[in-house]
Amino acid sequence: MASSTAPTSNTTVTWAGAHHQNHKLFSSFSLPLDLGFPSKCISVRKPNSRRGNAIHCAALQSHPMLHYPTQPSHRKEFDDFPENQKTQPPQWNFLQKAAAFALDMAETALVSRERQHPLPKTADPSVQIAGNFAPVPEQPVRHSLPVSGTIPDCINGVYLRNGANPLFEPVAGHHFFDGDGMVHVVTLNDGSASYACRFTETQRLVQEQKLGRPVFPKAIGELHGHSGIARLLLFYARGLFGLVDHNHGTGVANAGLVYFNKRLLAMSEDDLPYQVRIKPSGDLETVGRYDFDEQLRSTMIAHPKVDPVSGELFALSYDVVQKPYLKYFWFSPEGQKSPDVEIPIGGPTMMHDFAITENYVVIPDQQVVFKLQEMITGGSPVIYDKNKKSRFGILSKNAQTAEDIIWVESPNTFCFHLWNAWEEPETDEVVVIGSCMTPADSIFNECEEKLQSVLSEIRLNLKTGESTRRPIVPASEQVNLEAGMVNRSRLGRKTQFAYLAIAEPWPKVSGFAKVDLSTGEIHKYQYGDQRYGGEPYFVHRDPTSEREDDGYILAFVHDEKTWKSELHIVNAMNLQLEATVKLPSRVPYGFHGTFVNLQDLGNQA
Repeated sequence: MASSTAPTSNTTVTWAGAHHQNHKLFSSFSLPLDLGFPSKCISVRKPNSRRGNAIHCAALQSHPMLHYPTQPSHRKEFDDFPENQKTQPPQWNFLQKAAAFALDMAETALVSRERQHPLPKTADPSVQIAGNFAPVPEQPVRHSLPVSGTIPDCINGVYLRNGANPLFEPVAGHHFFDGDGMVHVVTLNDGSASYACRFTETQRLVQEQKLGRPVFPKAIGELHGHSGIARLLLFYARGLFGLVDHNHGTGVANAGLVYFNKRLLAMSEDDLPYQVRIKPSGDLETVGRYDFDEQLRSTMIAHPKVDPVSGELFALSYDVVQKPYLKYFWFSPEGQKSPDVEIPIGGPTMMHDFAITENYVVIPDQQVVFKLQEMITGGSPVIYDKNKKSRFGILSKNAQTAEDIIWVESPNTFCFHLWNAWEEPETDEVVVIGSCMTPADSIFNECEEKLQSVLSEIRLNLKTGESTRRPIVPASEQVNLEAGMVNRSRLGRKTQFAYLAIAEPWPKVSGFAKVDLSTGEIHKYQYGDQRYGGEPYFVHRDPTSEREDDGYILAFVHDEKTWKSELHIVNAMNLQLEATVKLPSRVPYGFHGTFVNLQDLGNQA
């Protein structure tokens, strides 16, 4: 095992908006926090888009629960909002106003009752959005950022990363996954760099902007027990009176990003994708909810797969309420959708990710399930079902039905993410690479047992129906390995390396690892003392290169001592730092990213 650490620079670089203030947000955390937005909510500035209905929000009010430090007066972007751009009260009739008043009173009573009881850590905002998990305001594009080292000539395009960034203070429970989607973008061109970040303007976010407060239920942080049922009833009552519209999606689009058929799509599995356009300036704008020209009528998970050879996009959709609980479908490179294939499973199942091989899709049917009836007895609807047997379904990519699906059991296996899969015909096996997480539901439900995420090789024998599972990294060097990827130009084919976040101390990421999937040899790139990041993203130097690791790793890194953020560009072959881009504002820890090259940028729809 080898390890390298990001060098620390003593050079002082000054840029707008990077001042650190010693605010303290929660008494249980000693980290100094500069959350960078006003005392009640984040201001949003809507760039011009083809929809033409610009949205502006300034100093929207919500029920205060956490103390958000006031925005320093020197931050220019908040001075750009004239008074006439403030949100106007909704134009409701008398009946709607009366209904809104009554429902608001009911919600106030509900919140008051909830605050009499301590929240679990998995729903406590003072835990879930503390430190650099806290949200930031939008940032317009900033050009000519300071660069240390040399950006490789082959990296010309945009690196984008999605994340959860709540617009409003939570009024009650909040899980990190509940936040509104925000995309951070770094444009790299001829050695120069620019940065911007923008909310993805989901239907949910736009409506809450207009109302000036959060009203959509938070799927993980709020929907627990009887109070969760009450929140659902309040929400649908508001819909009944026309106070909110839940018929055009309730998702947050905060998890995945994929570039497909000339469109950048932001996704979470509770809704359709949202198209986001990258502007020539390096800024972002939301085009809108994208249904593939009226072909997609259900949700789509946040991790669709693009086959690097065929150019097709493969995806799943799951439903937590009614059958069919799971559907599989795909799109041609031109965006033509296949018929839905209903996958037979016993009940609603958490299915955040899946895998593809050259000829198959690999569908995990695991033990983390949805049981809405648990809310009636006061519990969480997301639970670990110890009586269920974990299994993987292997189905032909171009299947028209699920009749020929092969199910192979893999006892007590829960992989939140699958990094790759491939076929080994000589042994009749499909090999799946994923990180096996225990306790399986620890992300969603509080437990005392320490979380472990073990990079594993799972072999599924299509002839015998048997499986094996082994940890790839030796026990002596075992670390939590979670967010990451393989070289995506080889997705679905046998790969030698995976690049994965070192998720320690959980849930922070102290570096990333390059793991040889055959030998278990692990090389680490550490971010340094009190420096943490997120998902490492591999960008190949040349897609035709014979070396699988011929490329670079891009990763956001945040220094919790100086409260400044950077983009690191690391040589994937030797894990040496090639360049550092100093960013003009804090980048919170987030989820998944993608890279769009200059040619694709010029061909956006």
